[in-house]
Amino acid sequence: MHLEKRFLVRAHRDLAVEVIDRDETLTSLFPDTETAVVSREGDRCTTHSKFQAMGKPAEATFHFTFLMDGNVRFEKVCDGNVWRELRGEVSFEEAGDETEVEIRLDGRTKALVPEFTIKGPMQDQLRDMAAALKRCMEDAARG
Repeated sequence: MHLEKRFLVRAHRDLAVEVIDRDETLTSLFPDTETAVVSREGDRCTTHSKFQAMGKPAEATFHFTFLMDGNVRFEKVCDGNVWRELRGEVSFEEAGDETEVEIRLDGRTKALVPEFTIKGPMQDQLRDMAAALKRCMEDAARG
């Protein structure tokens, strides 16, 4: 499964790249969860989230790697029942006084989980991540 979301943010690229490296930005990417940064080592940051899925407690761990060009790769630790693999990237492109931000997700579900059952919720999650990221970047640009 491949999903992507693009949006423009009223901030220069350097500021957008700076903002995504903040703990509060990374934790805001997972709304309706109890998310914390649990580790930072070099160019890598790890978050851990607790949430409810289908009425049951669930957890998710993500590793974020900050690249030299300012982009950020991320991957989910797939130890649950749905994902075999889930990774993505956040990239930034200057667009005049604005920055185009793109979030891409690529994933493969486990054998007994049809992708069509998870695609809708993943599109919702991607939309929420983009909205949170845009809000953080524009708040920083306003000062």
